Amino acid sequence: MRSIVLGCPSWPGHLAGQHVDVRLTAEDGYQAQRSYSIASAPEDDQLVLTVERLEDGEVSPYLVDELRPGDQLELRGPIGGYFVWQQSLGGPLLLLGGGSGIVPLRAIVRHRSLSGSAIPTRLLCSVRSLAEVIYRDELEVAASGAGLEVSYTLTREWPDGWAGHRGRVNDELLREIAWSPGERPLVYVCGPTGFVEQVAGGLVRLGHDPQRVRTERFGPTGG
Repeated sequence: MRSIVLGCPSWPGHLAGQHVDVRLTAEDGYQAQRSYSIASAPEDDQLVLTVERLEDGEVSPYLVDELRPGDQLELRGPIGGYFVWQQSLGGPLLLLGGGSGIVPLRAIVRHRSLSGSAIPTRLLCSVRSLAEVIYRDELEVAASGAGLEVSYTLTREWPDGWAGHRGRVNDELLREIAWSPGERPLVYVCGPTGFVEQVAGGLVRLGHDPQRVRTERFGPTGG
């Protein structure tokens, strides 16, 4: 993983949860383009992308391994008006991220904090091991404040004495960590397709309003 700080003098601003398209052009004219969630909050001074390196990727290996200060990228964005959160949308907020699906949720958490919101928020990260939790230190500091609860479920490895959740997210875990359907939480789910389908489907099975479950998915990776 690498977090990339971009200087964009003409950046128009963005909403928490939006993404950008990054396009690379080779010397022979070949182009490759991929979408990446914005990791920074609208209030942050800099635009940040957090990129997971995929072995068979056309763009991520360059961004993680080769990109250097001063290099230029082509960006299109910000993009997206569905998977976004603003204070006016209310809560309570339930955020569920699988692997690098935490990236846009981190932007939402930062926006909530930097905007002074006190909306009750719960964040669950599903990862293979504790070492793979992205932004772990930052999240634990944020959770020391009022109104934000952060938890993890580890799907492959866990440290000795681990007292947290184990295994993939299922209906039983959702029932434990989610607000009741009657409290009408606003839910954001991001991660690999299988993770998103399992979580969104489970929430609907538990009685949550499908119209209040917003999803964003990508190719196979993560928790």
